[in-house]
Amino acid sequence: MTDTTLAADNPFARPSHLPYELPDFSAVRHEHLRPATLAGLAEQRAEWEAIATDPAEPDVANTLEALERSGSLLRRVGPVLSTLVSSCADDELRELEAELAPLQSAHWDALYLDRRIFDRLEALAGQDLDPETAWLLRTYRKDFVRAGVQLDDESQARLRELNSRLTTLETEFSQRVVKAMDAGAVHVTDATRLAGLDEGTVAGLAQAAADRGRDGHLITLQLPTQQALLAQLEDRTLREELLTASVQRGTGGDEASDTRATLLEIARLRAERARLLGYEHHAAYVAEDGTAGTTAAVNEMLGRLAPPAVANAAAEAEDLAEAHGAPVEPWDWSFLAEKVRQERFSLDDSVLRPYLELERVLRDGVFHAAHRLFGITLTERPELAGYADGVRVWEVSEEDGSPLGLFVGDYYAREGKRGGAWMHNLVDQSHLLGQRPVVVNNLNITRPAPGEPTLLTWDEVITAFHEFGHALHGLFSNVHHPSLSGANVPRDFVEYPSQVNEMWARDPEVLARYARHHQTGEPMPTELLDALLASAQYGEGFATTEYLGAALLDQAWHQVTPEEVPTDREEVEAFSARALERAGASVRLVPPRYRSTYFNHTFGGGYDAGYYSYIWSEVLDADTVRWFETDAPTDDDGRPGRAAGQRFREVLLSRGHSADPLSFYRELRGRDSDIQPLLERRGLTAG
Repeated sequence: MTDTTLAADNPFARPSHLPYELPDFSAVRHEHLRPATLAGLAEQRAEWEAIATDPAEPDVANTLEALERSGSLLRRVGPVLSTLVSSCADDELRELEAELAPLQSAHWDALYLDRRIFDRLEALAGQDLDPETAWLLRTYRKDFVRAGVQLDDESQARLRELNSRLTTLETEFSQRVVKAMDAGAVHVTDATRLAGLDEGTVAGLAQAAADRGRDGHLITLQLPTQQALLAQLEDRTLREELLTASVQRGTGGDEASDTRATLLEIARLRAERARLLGYEHHAAYVAEDGTAGTTAAVNEMLGRLAPPAVANAAAEAEDLAEAHGAPVEPWDWSFLAEKVRQERFSLDDSVLRPYLELERVLRDGVFHAAHRLFGITLTERPELAGYADGVRVWEVSEEDGSPLGLFVGDYYAREGKRGGAWMHNLVDQSHLLGQRPVVVNNLNITRPAPGEPTLLTWDEVITAFHEFGHALHGLFSNVHHPSLSGANVPRDFVEYPSQVNEMWARDPEVLARYARHHQTGEPMPTELLDALLASAQYGEGFATTEYLGAALLDQAWHQVTPEEVPTDREEVEAFSARALERAGASVRLVPPRYRSTYFNHTFGGGYDAGYYSYIWSEVLDADTVRWFETDAPTDDDGRPGRAAGQRFREVLLSRGHSADPLSFYRELRGRDSDIQPLLERRGLTAG
């Protein structure tokens, strides 16, 4: 398709009539997506050609702003397509995603390898521009160079081939990971094996089986290696079966979800592309574009954290073995740790869950904390349709009642939804385009049986606060240019605001509001609240080690030359094992948070060579929590509130990527970050 025409009855043919341009999901059908995407690609290519051939002298309006305004149709259809693919994919959508992936790769190559547009950008250098526009110009020029615009024709041709193939492979990997989660679900026909689970969870597992046309109960897999139910299942054989199903994903037991050949080709082609662009390896290419700057900085931090984390994990293993009176196996760890946690802190997820009901966690926890800090109010808009059953929409208003944006919550797992939790935008904030933000939070909570409450684990509560931190980053964006909006920041900075927001889940005042029994409304007993806060550091050896295992695997696959990538898929496990061994992070009892074969963050794209960013961002996060605790302005009750929130919003959350993000941090703290608060939080300091 080469023209830009689109049928008038296609819902993407014009901007949405709904508030804040929320996509009209009730009108969207699968058959609308392909023609709208193809028309959008063609339309934007024509707009880029007009910029490249404009006879007028380059200026901000006809070059920079023209680039920012281009692609209005793609801005409407692209987020909808990606939302449906990630949240409720079926075979038809997966086929469409696979078809469009190489076309989209070629599309962006058409821009970033266009020397004519690059020359226009270069002509703007040195002009007197306002700070945000100057930063936008710097960003475009850097991105064009990193994309290969200065390569010769032959090298550019090979680069286009690599980009197209990699996009196809990353899509394939992600789809195989979802298939592996479905294929690896553990079917339980004898309900007595579910001893240890509460009635609501058992009912949810029965519903999961029924939803897939099966009898009995179905334990669906979550994306990480550790599965939440491992902490509760008393049947040791079932625990082993569940963890084994988790760690064996993608290793060839099911051909349709075997990811090994795919990940090897991805690693090899990324290494070739990095060499073509003049970098030692793909990790060096990625680090340069982050706040880390170099792989040496990344390696130094991971290397500093690994020894104490592994030592702490080993001490925890000895502690569990002593408490258990027998050697511990990987499938025992969560179960025994939960028992020890219960004994020492009088904590038990089965005791906590009745006090952690989703609706109250959101209303009196997540939303209340945001209101206390920032004055915003969320009002549900049930007349605005989501894209799947259970998706909810809230309007977000400022303290004075003025409109801010929309928040969309998609909290339940469903067939065809990728695992994990994430935030994304349906509409980016931009003064240039006159658009307010529409942001989405995604979790994967097991849907309860009809009429039953949604009771959360403590980890799920933390995740809800975390993802809303991302949402605030998008909602508070106050920039002119859409490409600099909200969470469009370096990947090793993007997790920082979300991790800071986790602190409010543990805040005594906030916790006391939302931690109430779902039936009686009684607050969580004081001894439970105290125990929950006292246990914050328990298990950090395990948590840090499993995270570092994944981060080190990510670096290992991307700090290699093309020749160093294995060629036989049977070598994937050996390569992974050697990488962890070299880093001193090979702990049999603590498998990496993601093993290579289902590491969607890195091989599905988005966090390739960047999974280190969670802990990198946590350095900033822990130091900022220290600011809130010790240096932030306080309200009349002596606690950080509106004044502190306004400062954090103005200096950091509102500014997107309109300048160097670390400059925002220095403005907040008055200095560079200090790693000490992180070491103390994770118990990685002596004494």
